[in-house]
Amino acid sequence: MFKNHPKGLIGAALSNMGERFGFYIMMAILSLFLMSKFGLDIKSASLIYSVFYALIYILALAGGLIADKTKKYKGTILAGLILMTLGYVLIAIPTPTPVPNFGLYLSLTLFGLFFIAFGNGLFKGNLQAVVGQMYDNPKYSDKRDTGFQIFYMFINIGALFAPLIAVGIRNWWVQHNGFSYNADLPALCHGFLKGTLSTEAGNRFAELSTQVSTIAPTDLTAFAKSYLNIFNTGFHYAFGVAIIAMLISVVVYVINKKTLPDPAQKVVQKIDTLEKPVVVEMDKTEVRQRLYALFSVFAVVIFFWFSFHQNGLTLTFFANQYTDLSMINIDLGFTSIQGAEIFQFFNPFFVVFLTPIIIGLFGWLRAKGMEPSTPKKIAIGMGIAASAFAVMALGSYNLPSSAEVTQMGGLADAARVTPLLLIGTYFILTVAELFISPLGLSFVSKVAPPQYQGIMQGAWLGATAVGNQLLFIGAIFYESIPIWATWSVFVAACLISMFTMLFMLKWLERVSA
Repeated sequence: MFKNHPKGLIGAALSNMGERFGFYIMMAILSLFLMSKFGLDIKSASLIYSVFYALIYILALAGGLIADKTKKYKGTILAGLILMTLGYVLIAIPTPTPVPNFGLYLSLTLFGLFFIAFGNGLFKGNLQAVVGQMYDNPKYSDKRDTGFQIFYMFINIGALFAPLIAVGIRNWWVQHNGFSYNADLPALCHGFLKGTLSTEAGNRFAELSTQVSTIAPTDLTAFAKSYLNIFNTGFHYAFGVAIIAMLISVVVYVINKKTLPDPAQKVVQKIDTLEKPVVVEMDKTEVRQRLYALFSVFAVVIFFWFSFHQNGLTLTFFANQYTDLSMINIDLGFTSIQGAEIFQFFNPFFVVFLTPIIIGLFGWLRAKGMEPSTPKKIAIGMGIAASAFAVMALGSYNLPSSAEVTQMGGLADAARVTPLLLIGTYFILTVAELFISPLGLSFVSKVAPPQYQGIMQGAWLGATAVGNQLLFIGAIFYESIPIWATWSVFVAACLISMFTMLFMLKWLERVSA
């Protein structure tokens, strides 16, 4: 797979793989952790999630600016890895639940999230700039899209087992302490302790308390406190695994650091020599046109990311409230792999599985002289994403609203939908992602003027940040309108992105030629 690609690609990919493993452990469980740890409702947890997710990407602008100004790209990348590790440490420290001091413990969590976001900003865009520079050499330039697809696949190898490990650790700790996992119980426990449960929900809480306990509880208040504390301690231990993954990533990066190029001088090397780089220069008109093209694409992809990154938010809430989780339960004896978070496994799984197929497809089209341009691939991906949410809308048409489900205290398994609905949706979304995310990185690295490499990679992530900041709007729709209508909003957002890209297609192809 790495044949005929720059030597440094494997080192960069492996460094990113470890970091992504830790990151996706957190993203698989973050929204549900905020609700079960602090008793937050969907809107409040979604707001924190969306701000955090936005900061991850908007701070990439700061990271790109720091690297561009200091010319210390490799040092900036290493600082980002270390800062993220410290953030995970803050979140992984087991603290009591229900929290004795809401403001203090929530602030501790928010500080940890900020460290992770800032560290990610220093790391992510600058590593992508390093990868992009490898393909400025004409010897490798025609393999730029493929190189970024390989790089992206390794990101998802890191993400592949993260949700399973996170869920396994959480459920192991719950089981080790005499309970079993139930998706509805954390919210019911908080509601019982606050005295906000309806009569129907209260009856369901009492019924579930006997089902998940090895010994039937006699004091429901004590049960609620104990279940919440054990359940969330399991979450803290799952965050602890992210620390190990980050330390491995630091070691891998330090070992491979010397094999990576330095974007402080973006160069195109002669095909037959590595000793005499030629500095690329562009006139002001060309620089201006390239920047216009980049910012146009950045504006369009906001709508896509607003839809796609619902996987950790409304799609996770849907898995928790509406999906029959008993149909996906891997019993390992000492623990069970069961929970809404498990669906986060399927996106990276499909990325790893589909990337060689997509690379092969594009290679075959290239050999036939029929390969679409990078902007056209991105537009196609947006149309594919729209079809994924159309599937969700059709599959959710007859379901009760989220508010009705909350009033009932949760749905019985027989009233829930098959996991195949979400699995199929993640499959389609992954195909869309492979047409957009790695190729967007490739487009930016190719079009960005030499002096703006780091900051333009950061700006791509900044556009993602804006889309992520809007994620909480999806949560508002989720609780306010029928479920099928919520998914229809994302269908519309993806179609807007697709048609806008098609409208600009000829101009973008000319600028990136």
